[in-house]
Amino acid sequence: MSRVRILVGAVAIVALFAVVGSAAADTYLLTFEGLKDYEPIANYYNGGTGGSGSGPGPNYGITFGSDSLAIIEAASGGSGNFFNEPTRDTVAFFTSGPGVVMNVAGGFNTEFSTYYSSAYYPGTITVWDGPDATGSLLASLDLPVTPTTGQSGYVYDNWQDVNVFFNGTAKSVDFSGTANYIAFDNVKLGAVPEPGTMALLAMGIMGLIAKRKRAA
Repeated sequence: MSRVRILVGAVAIVALFAVVGSAAADTYLLTFEGLKDYEPIANYYNGGTGGSGSGPGPNYGITFGSDSLAIIEAASGGSGNFFNEPTRDTVAFFTSGPGVVMNVAGGFNTEFSTYYSSAYYPGTITVWDGPDATGSLLASLDLPVTPTTGQSGYVYDNWQDVNVFFNGTAKSVDFSGTANYIAFDNVKLGAVPEPGTMALLAMGIMGLIAKRKRAA
């Protein structure tokens, strides 16, 4: 077999492995922009709409519990007493229930971080291997109080970035604290690639290897 054919085959295999790597490392960033003031987040990140009809949003396979709401800062015409959030003008919060509960149908296991602001009371993030904050607890992270800076005129203007580390595949997250006293923005996670996608990529790699063997 010619050196050119060997080189082309090798490059193709390397390219396929690069695709597999990128699929495994896909990340989603949820900024909650596009939702209305006090709108349930609902299916907005599942290719559907928020509770008040906003959307459709991006199809990430992510849904939120009924207590999970979006709120827009007062400076932009909303009712939120916050400012300096990492992505203006909308964040997630809750006024009742266990917290902002996020479900990821396909699961995630590579990266998870968020910003939060909680001027008066601490909060907690818990990661679970089942939907709706059920199953086994994979991780728990305490969120200390973030006192207002006193510079913006708004109470919730001190936003802290946190990262959560865990082993296993998570299916849900509970962003909790004292209802109506904590908010979250820029939720970032690394999703597990769909089994069908990985199978197709693997078949492509095996096909190239078999072709190289026949041509040898």
